[in-house]
Amino acid sequence: MPTIFDHEKLNVYQRSLDFVEFVETLLSDLPKGLAAHDQIDRASTSIPLNLAEGNGKFTAKDRCRFFDIARGSALECAAALDVLTRRNKIGVTTAEEGKIILKEVVSMMVGLIRSQEGGRVYEDPAAYNEGD
Repeated sequence: MPTIFDHEKLNVYQRSLDFVEFVETLLSDLPKGLAAHDQIDRASTSIPLNLAEGNGKFTAKDRCRFFDIARGSALECAAALDVLTRRNKIGVTTAEEGKIILKEVVSMMVGLIRSQEGGRVYEDPAAYNEGD
C-alpha cells in the first residue's frame, strides 16, 4: 500500500501495525467474553491511532502527549500478554513473540519522544553510575 500520510512513513507506525496484526491472530483463539480480550484489542489499536494523531500535531508538546499515550498503550499490551499467560490462555512463546514486537515499538517511541525535546526534561542515567 502506498504511503500517503506522513505518519505512514514512520517505522514505529509500521511496526505497531505489525503488532495489531499479531493481536488479530491472537484474538481469534481467545474467548470474546474474556476481559483481557477486549483490553488488548483496544490497547493495540490505540498505539497506531495515537502515533498518527500525534504526528499530525504542530507543537512538540502536543505530539509528545499522543506519543506518550501510544507508549502507555504498548506497555499495557505487554501487561495483557502477561495476564493471558498467567491465566493459561496463551503460551509463554506466544507472549514473548508479542513482547519482542512491543519492545521495538516502545524503544522507537522513546526515541521519537526524545527527538521532540522541547520542554521535556531528561536525566542522563549514566550520571548515577559516575561514583562506581
